[in-house]
Order: sequence, then structure tokens, then C-alpha cells
Amino acid sequence: MHWIALQWSLEAQAEAGAATAAAADAMPTPEALGWWALRYTPHVCWLDEALMLEVSACERLWGGRSSLMRQLLNENPVPAAAVLRGAQGATSLEALARLRLFVREEKRPPEIPAGLPLDTLSAAREHLDALARLGCRSWGEVAALPRGGLSRRFGAELRAALDIAWGLRPESHAWLTLPDVFEQKLELPALAETAPELMWSANRLLSALQIWLRARQRGARALELEWTLDLKRFNGVNLPPTQQIAVRTAEPTQDLAHLRRLLSEKLALATLAAPASWLKLRSLETDPWAGASTSFLPEDNRKGDKLHEMVERLSVRLGAMQVLVPRARADHRVEHTQAWQPALRTVQPDQPASSKARRETQAAAFQPDAIYPPWLLPQPLLLEMDGERPCYGGPLSKLIGPQRIEAGWWGGKEDGGQPAMRDYYVAESPEAGLLWIFRERPSARFSAGEVRWYLQGFYA
Repeated sequence: MHWIALQWSLEAQAEAGAATAAAADAMPTPEALGWWALRYTPHVCWLDEALMLEVSACERLWGGRSSLMRQLLNENPVPAAAVLRGAQGATSLEALARLRLFVREEKRPPEIPAGLPLDTLSAAREHLDALARLGCRSWGEVAALPRGGLSRRFGAELRAALDIAWGLRPESHAWLTLPDVFEQKLELPALAETAPELMWSANRLLSALQIWLRARQRGARALELEWTLDLKRFNGVNLPPTQQIAVRTAEPTQDLAHLRRLLSEKLALATLAAPASWLKLRSLETDPWAGASTSFLPEDNRKGDKLHEMVERLSVRLGAMQVLVPRARADHRVEHTQAWQPALRTVQPDQPASSKARRETQAAAFQPDAIYPPWLLPQPLLLEMDGERPCYGGPLSKLIGPQRIEAGWWGGKEDGGQPAMRDYYVAESPEAGLLWIFRERPSARFSAGEVRWYLQGFYA
């Protein structure tokens, strides 16, 4: 058996209080630190103040004990302001005792475990005064006492701990496991009266979420932050026990900075019904994580935020209906081929598109002879006439056309209104450049009237 004891300390830095406070702000929860250690060995547990790793069965996979210790110290999941200390031993009690000596900057005794100071054994701490009066100040001196008298006077726990230290009794621990769904709850250090105040503690939960996502090899798609209200009634109004907000992303992500920005923007728009005392973060949807994809071309590896990340932040900040994206529709009437919807969809991201939606998109996209401009007006604009020539920034010159369209005769008002019988042209304006215009063609069933021209879109 071989054990490694790890401990994180925020007080070891002699820097200003701001550095320590920033480290505590992003300090993962103890459960998350255990999840991080599970990547090195399946045998991980908390023992008093230290995280214990039993690595005898897997240390060779990491290149030996020294190589494994270096990796643990180099891949510290806690910010740089928190120092990670480690010690090793044949048993968990020995590794923990040596870690405590290292923290106190004391030299290890020549004999292990007999020479270890008695105050480094957790089971002996409540009996230190009595054992000192007996002249016992080390593990070996206590172990030399008669077994029966030691157990009767100081309890069976101390004798059992000494047996474990000398390998006379097997160790038993409750090993940590990785949950299938992330859900972490945290008590706030003080009552939060505004939603942005929750972000300080939410950072710890986000750090734990990132560790869980990496351990599970998943990417977050939807999260829910919930806070518990400290009051049940305020100003004569009954309050719900909790409030919550949900955050969604267009693509699976493990980026802690992006999730923090999204959550911060969402909290800035929230209002607390009463002061909050607890905070809980849970994962609603996750996808398998494929990892980052890079390119050999320098222009494909630009620094900065991705487009979908910027769209998500703007949608949260300005409102979902203020950031829209086009959606293709199957209709030969040009003003009906495109619909606008919020960039942050309200439907479940994992929900597959319906067969009708797929047919509409494919039908709208498959038009081999289409010469549609990149920018279409929501509604056609009636053009002024100069004699028989339409005008827009001057008289227009027709370059390409006509492209005849007759559609909409099969539907009524609920299907988009009147039928469309049109001749489309690509025209050039002296001031606006290339335009897409059309003229209405009267039905053969009615007498011909005045010809009207409309602007449908812009090419430049």
C-alpha cells in the first residue's frame, strides 16, 4: 500500500489580502477536489483536513511515485495563491502525519512510524495530556503499552489506529465516486440582498462544475442556479422558498470564463424577492466533449471570443428578442422564405428538429437558379416611378431578368395572404448599387391596371 496526502492552504501566501481573497473566491468545493483526484486513482477519500490518494495499484501508469507527485503539484486545480502540499506514506495515517510535520516545518524522525510525534495521530489528540503524564510522546511509546490496559483506559479507537499504522489491521474508507449529474449546494458567507452578490459564491460552484465536466468528459449545454430565500413572507406577500435562473449555450463548453460571464449577465437582470442564504448549481443538459479542434492555418486560430459566445452574452444582456437569426422556410414568395427567431432558442438544444422543419430548410436552400441577394427586406418597398422606370436613388437600369414567380394561390390569409404573381429583375441604382426588384403582374381574370414596382433586397 502507498498513500499520498494532499492539503491546500490559502494562508501560506504572504501577499496582500486581495490575492488570498481572489483565491478563496475560486476555491473549488471539497467534493470537487476529490473528483479532480479521481483522474489519478479510483481510491480517493477525505481524512480530516487532507485529501488521501491510495496509488499502489496505479502509480506505475504515471511513471512512478516521483513522477506522479510532480504531476499532482503541477496540475493543481486551485488558483496559484493557494499552495498545495503533499506527503507520502505506507498507510493513510503515516502519510497524514508526515503532511502535518511538513506543514509545521519539522523534520521527519529517523524511525517511521514509531518516531512520529503523538500529536500527529488524530485518534490520540484528546488523550495527549494523559499520555504525556505517562511519558508517551511518540507513536512507538504508546504502541508499547499493554494492549488491554490501553484499550480500557483510552478506548478501542486509539489501539485500532496504532494497529493500522503498523499494518496489523486493514484500512477501511468510504471512497469518493463521481456523480452522474452535477449538483452542488453552498451556504453563503453572508445574506445576499442583490443578485450580483451571489456571483462571489457562484464562482466556487462553477469551479467545481468545470472539474466535474472534465472528469466526466462532458460539455455543459444548460445550467440552473438556484438560491434559497431567507424569508417566507415579505411586506404581506408569501414568498416562494427558492428562486432560480437558467443559462443555455449554443455549443457544449467547458470554458469557465464563458460560463461565468453568461451567469453574471443573467444575474445582473435578476431581482431577489428577499435576502438569500443558500446557493445551488445543477447541470440540466450536457453533451459528450469532443475536445478543442485546431487548424494549421493561422487565420483559423485567431484569439478572442467565438461568435456564438458573443451572441449568447448579447442575448442575455439585451434580451432574447433583440438578437435574432434568420431561418429558412419553404415558400416561393420571397418575403416568406425567411423568418427571424431569437438566437438563444427557447426549445431544448438536444431536441432534434422535426421532419417538417428539415424539409422546409432543404426546400428553401435547394434553388439552383436563384439569384437572391444576401439582404432581403421584411416587406417589399413600393418604388416611385419616373414615367415607366422605377426609381430608388435615381432611375433604375434592369440588368438581369425577368424571373417569373407565381405562388401562394393555394393558401389563404392564414398561409401568408394574397397570391404572388411577379417578375423579378436585378437592377442597378446610381446611388444604392445592385438591387433586386419586381413588378406585379395582374391576373388574367382581371383587367390590367397600373404597373407597380417594389424593392425586395440589396446586393451591396
